[in-house]
Amino acid sequence: MYKDFNPDKQHTLADAVSISGTGLHTGINVDMTLKPANPGFGFQFQRLDLVGSLPIKADCDLVTDTSRGTTLELDEVKVNTVEHILAALVGMGVDNCLIELNGPEIPIIDGSSGPFIEIIDKVGVIEQDAAKAWYSIDTNISFYDEAKRVEMTALPATNYEITTLIDFNSPVLGTQHASLKSMNDFKTEIATCRTFCFLHELEMLIDNNLVKGGDINNAIVVVDKPVTEEEMARLAKAFGRTKVEIKTEGYLNNLELRFPNEPARHKLLDVIGDLALIGYPIKAHIIANRPGHSSNVEFAKKIKQYIKKNKHTKDIPVYNPSQPAVYNLQQIEKTLPHRYPFLLVDKIIELSDNCIVGIKNVTFNEFFFQGHFPGNPVMPGVLQIEALAQTGGILCINTMPEGNYDTYFLKIDNCKFKQKVIPGDSMILKMELIEPIRRGICVMKGSVYVGNKLCTEGEFTAQLIKRP
Repeated sequence: MYKDFNPDKQHTLADAVSISGTGLHTGINVDMTLKPANPGFGFQFQRLDLVGSLPIKADCDLVTDTSRGTTLELDEVKVNTVEHILAALVGMGVDNCLIELNGPEIPIIDGSSGPFIEIIDKVGVIEQDAAKAWYSIDTNISFYDEAKRVEMTALPATNYEITTLIDFNSPVLGTQHASLKSMNDFKTEIATCRTFCFLHELEMLIDNNLVKGGDINNAIVVVDKPVTEEEMARLAKAFGRTKVEIKTEGYLNNLELRFPNEPARHKLLDVIGDLALIGYPIKAHIIANRPGHSSNVEFAKKIKQYIKKNKHTKDIPVYNPSQPAVYNLQQIEKTLPHRYPFLLVDKIIELSDNCIVGIKNVTFNEFFFQGHFPGNPVMPGVLQIEALAQTGGILCINTMPEGNYDTYFLKIDNCKFKQKVIPGDSMILKMELIEPIRRGICVMKGSVYVGNKLCTEGEFTAQLIKRP
């Protein structure tokens, strides 16, 4: 990471940057562009070659295939092999990025995250005026797969660290382990470690035409059995080479390993990329024994479910007036069309890809108190709902990749008014997405707090319309 990097702030790229290459499994040449994004945007992929396709959030619940990498899918639109670019973004401290592609698969390049680190370094990473909401794992979370002999555990820790262990019963690889105690070391210790496979796996993939973009320079091939001249000739033909050879250490025609335990380090890289799909930055010590994409994603789902289940104890937002706003009033006015006296949000203090917290300071000078219960001023419930709606509008607009949008509410359900809001109160306005935004339709849960008391709540459905 960079000098003076503040891990408690959100970060994005300083500028857009592109890279091109072939997809390992599809063999299709793809141009990929990484673009800066607003606080709370997270990581989202967009297929530019498919007109009208929606951005696909980096979310473990959208994973549909882990057989030869991690594949995300939304509305039958797929992005394959997302783990190496996600690992690079996490490793460089990036929180918000739009990844645009004109094909179905992330370029494999050399089989590591190294080339992606280089292009991120080229433009740099910038701090955003928004806090990064870490989730500290406060108990052991474990995942077991007896059939694959996989064991993964998240232990409470003060930062994010990972340990991986691999044992493929291979005389070439032996038993290996790798560890990363700080993400500051990702660039030098992990990023350049390449993917690997065994020769018998490679032959099966070639037979089934499943590594159309494969090359001996983008993967370490472990030779775990005697190989005939006929097999060598077939491999050379598959890779478009005049010949391939096996060196004494048991790796196919490869250069020296970049680290003695490069395969274990690459497995650690994959764990970082796949666990980015949790959707929450976590503080935990991850111990992964024999990890793979399928297990990583299932473990990510388990951690995500745990966080969602236990967030209720942390659900009430805390308002600290001394903390800088994520959006101040001037920034809110650039996003929303509302103006005085109908702009009912003073500032935004928290913003992620699925949650927003705004503040409305209620004073006796509000225009509506002249006629709403004179002598006993109470803020109208309908205006509390409007304040929530405006806050939710900022959340929805912020998730869109580009352009100007307006938010129109289609319905409001299950409204409950539990406490009065009176002059002198600071309303804490919280809106959370109940489900992913699909085709511009947003479904949210809204809550108004004063201090730690819940005053008002409801469920909102809105539609995003792009301004002409």
